[in-house]
Amino acid sequence: MQVNKKYLLIFLLILFIEVFIALFVRDQFIRPFIGDALVTVLLFAFCRIFYKGSSIKLATAVLIFSFTIEFFQFLKLIEIIGLQNNKIAVTVLGATFDCLDLLAYFLGVLISYFIDKKLNTPKN
Repeated sequence: MQVNKKYLLIFLLILFIEVFIALFVRDQFIRPFIGDALVTVLLFAFCRIFYKGSSIKLATAVLIFSFTIEFFQFLKLIEIIGLQNNKIAVTVLGATFDCLDLLAYFLGVLISYFIDKKLNTPKN
């Protein structure tokens, strides 16, 4: 298995940004909306480190995964399984459903897809 170093670098950069946002940003736009959009870019980049297949298939898979997590939040799965007091579980699965998160995920996947196309289009 060959590692795509370009996407590894993108993944690490976005991971750093996400950690910075989580630790230091306390607002009503960057943390909840930009952070959610960036998490889909982070997931896309992570998968792209190893996956060389179709951009659209990967983008679709990341979007379905993100929407599924949000659906679990709608169902209050974290409470059903009794992990609402576990900080790691709440961070990974989230605790609150928000329709705007779905928009953020969609925009993040679109950004990922178009960046991927730009990075992988042969230059003339």
